[in-house]
Amino acid sequence: MSDDFKREDNHKKTQTPSSWRKPKGGHSRARLKKKGANPLPKAGYRTDKDVRGKHPSGYEEVLVHNTSDLEELDEETEAARIGSTVGDRKREKIVKKADDEGIHVLNRGDEE
Repeated sequence: MSDDFKREDNHKKTQTPSSWRKPKGGHSRARLKKKGANPLPKAGYRTDKDVRGKHPSGYEEVLVHNTSDLEELDEETEAARIGSTVGDRKREKIVKKADDEGIHVLNRGDEE
């Protein structure tokens, strides 16, 4: 949300963060929806229900830390994301087992 909607006048002062806050000033250009002002969030910006919260590939992300976590996955609707604390040796085992079972891995690592 912070990419699309920014706080009004956050570019004028370095102390003002860019995170969204509703404009409340009496003469606020954004609140009055003047031309050239930042856009306000409204219902029309929401994503479709069937793709909301999913990875851009269309799969639902499931966090995986070992090979036994792969057994609970549905390969047609879910994809594995290997946890950040998993080391290289276990990561190789997870990727190999996922390939055997036909499971999509979102962050395969430095494989060629």
